[in-house]
Amino acid sequence: MLEKIRAPQDIKSFSMTELELLSEEIREAILNRVSQIGGHVGPNLGVVELVMALHYVFDSPVDKIVFDVSHQCYTHKILTGRKEGFLDEAVFSSVSGYTAPQESPHDHFVVGHTSTSLSLATGLAKARDLKKENHNVIAVIGDGSLGGGEALEGLNFAGEMNSNLIIVVNDNELSIAPNHGGLYQNLKELRESNGTCSNNFFKAMGLEYVYIEEGNDLASLINIFNDVKNSQKPIVVHVHTDKGHGYSFAESEKEKWHYNMPFDIKTGESMFKFDDENYNQITIDYLSNKIKADERVVVVNAGTPGAIGFTPQIRDEFKERFIDVGIMEEHAVAMSSALAKEGCKPIFWVLSSFVQRTYDQLSHDLALNKNPAVILVSWGGIGSNDATHLGIFDMSMMSNIPNLLCLAPASKEEYLKVLDWAVDQTDGPVVIRVPNKVVSDVKLSENTVFSKPHFNIIQKGSGVALIGLGSSYWTAKEVAGLLAEKSIKATLINPLCYSQVDEKTLLSLEKDHEIVVTIEDGIISGGLGQKIASFLGSTDLKVLNYGAKKEFTDRADVKKLFETYHLTPEKIVEDISLMLN
Repeated sequence: MLEKIRAPQDIKSFSMTELELLSEEIREAILNRVSQIGGHVGPNLGVVELVMALHYVFDSPVDKIVFDVSHQCYTHKILTGRKEGFLDEAVFSSVSGYTAPQESPHDHFVVGHTSTSLSLATGLAKARDLKKENHNVIAVIGDGSLGGGEALEGLNFAGEMNSNLIIVVNDNELSIAPNHGGLYQNLKELRESNGTCSNNFFKAMGLEYVYIEEGNDLASLINIFNDVKNSQKPIVVHVHTDKGHGYSFAESEKEKWHYNMPFDIKTGESMFKFDDENYNQITIDYLSNKIKADERVVVVNAGTPGAIGFTPQIRDEFKERFIDVGIMEEHAVAMSSALAKEGCKPIFWVLSSFVQRTYDQLSHDLALNKNPAVILVSWGGIGSNDATHLGIFDMSMMSNIPNLLCLAPASKEEYLKVLDWAVDQTDGPVVIRVPNKVVSDVKLSENTVFSKPHFNIIQKGSGVALIGLGSSYWTAKEVAGLLAEKSIKATLINPLCYSQVDEKTLLSLEKDHEIVVTIEDGIISGGLGQKIASFLGSTDLKVLNYGAKKEFTDRADVKKLFETYHLTPEKIVEDISLMLN
């Protein structure tokens, strides 16, 4: 059946039997891709029929479909001319795991973060009305996205619209992990009453509402979408789907299979092996001991417990001392600030690419109030992620907020020392960028009080000073080794702090150094290197800054990226040699 598909219009003449056969082939295609390169397994398997029904009834791209997070768009991509990205291993990388307008006119936005679809869809609908056009706008939202602040803002606005907007709530009873919050209790009530209970959140917002229990039944879905097509009022289609539908492993362990690395389709066994020692486990072990020793310690997470190693078993061990607020990073920061205000010791553990969602709360609710919450930032650094999930912007963003002390330890020993200090101090909020390279038994910090910047000189030399921040310290150390082969003994510095500079140490370099080299695992713009260059601008020292360019890269070749940025030890040494000569 897939051979007959070039565009979504091709399925409109299919019989129900042919559509059901196509759904089986689409699942096989999805599994073919994700088993080899990883991807969102459960979310996409759960909406095969839903997306097929949308394309059967509506006329994309004239009718505009917006996917929330867009991690449920694989079927959509297969039906809109990109099936080879799921069938042919040679072209997997040509198709993003998220919607991408540069790939197809059927994709309207680059989307990778949660709760945005309703605001985007209301904008499309308002533009249509202003231009006096006539087409459907459909927002597909699910997997915990409905509880996010922006989603609620979008619903609130939609409640006052008096024109076409179709909101498909894909209710698979889950977020990435179990849902949290009162809204999801209402969804449960609606499911159990077949959509008839008087307590209806959507109707209370002024929206029309219809419920469909069999969310993986094509015929039922096609009927309901035909009913709501061309609706002249905003309407919610609440669809009860089965996350991971059609693949037994994903059906039975839904949280584990939300996203998976490459795996064996027959056995479900992962082909990706984690290092024996990793910072997720190092941190969990520390927190486990800290919680037992101090009843005020509490861990906060925003809907991504699996990504930081908090399995259901570990969450059960932590009990009420682990708080998953759902995919609501803004709420997590503000709540952590209030917990700290009342004498608790909150640790908000978040992934780098999701930090940008919290800027206002970091600035006003936390830093302005100087409440001593700790924020752990994982998955930071230059990598091959999709453009929506890059880990290179967190340091520049957070380090320029007043009262927010930002630290980037370089080794396990230093990380644990910094973490222990940060949890117990009461001066103000502390950000710790979790290292992305495990180096265990290296002592890099002499001091035990980190409230003021103190750049640690690990090796004293002359001529060239190398300042390597966090995980980039090890690149700086390699550069020092290569320079030593050229009879240049460089000064090697571990700065630790990236929100402020150690003025005394920097000024001391002027006496017997010509060049200061800064290396960091984030964008140069607004980063530590630029702070150092700015401070040293009135001196005779020349400063070379190394880091990522301020740009959105998309599934880039990491090796080529480091070459382009001159972030390899060899390239840095070449640049230093040219400047010395």
